[in-house]
Amino acid sequence: MEKETKIPKHVAVILDGNGRWAKKRFLPRNVGHAQGARAVEQICEDAWDLGIKYLTVYAFSTENWKRPEDEVNALMKLLKKYLSNCLDRSSKNNMRVRVIGDISRLSEDLQKQITELEKKSSINTGLNFTVALNYGGRDEMIRAMKHMYQEIEKGAISVSDISEEMFSSYLDTKGIPDPDLMIRTSGEQRISNYMLWQMAYTEFYFTDVLWPDFNKKELEKAIAYYANRDRRYGGIK
Repeated sequence: MEKETKIPKHVAVILDGNGRWAKKRFLPRNVGHAQGARAVEQICEDAWDLGIKYLTVYAFSTENWKRPEDEVNALMKLLKKYLSNCLDRSSKNNMRVRVIGDISRLSEDLQKQITELEKKSSINTGLNFTVALNYGGRDEMIRAMKHMYQEIEKGAISVSDISEEMFSSYLDTKGIPDPDLMIRTSGEQRISNYMLWQMAYTEFYFTDVLWPDFNKKELEKAIAYYANRDRRYGGIK
């Protein structure tokens, strides 16, 4: 990739196509999810190599609970294993890991893993990697508004204090810049309740590639697309 290519500071990804990847190979869906997890591990290294500072992946949405119980249970087991591996990788790769979403619905074991991972990786200075678990953009905003209302009731803030900056500080992504580029794999072209507030001016890149097949070359294609976009944020250049 040419050095002058503009690199997005924050890339958000919707990991789509694990089940279809497995189906094409006559394999169980869970095999596709496992392969997708391995793709996430590799893309973290690739993103940092290419100069990306923040990477956020949509791993499990608030709507994913509607999937068959056996698939949800398998996903939870995979998440547990993934988070355990992530603890070692975050130290090895100097990667800071955060989790956004309402983790209260997750098992106590998973919640403890998340707390430990976030705490131990908080000192790392490499890639800022965020995993969205039991996350939904609407749910996030409702939780933020409830928290703000409680603060207003206590007198900590007043209605006149509310601004875009203040509202953003109550979101799960506090301290994380808004995404510059959102990538969705597998050919679907919607954002599926993903960071609705944060992606007001994000560039969208859709690809037919299934997530387990998404690699550094595909990421470079997405970055090249982003580099050719003229981001005016509603103004005129």
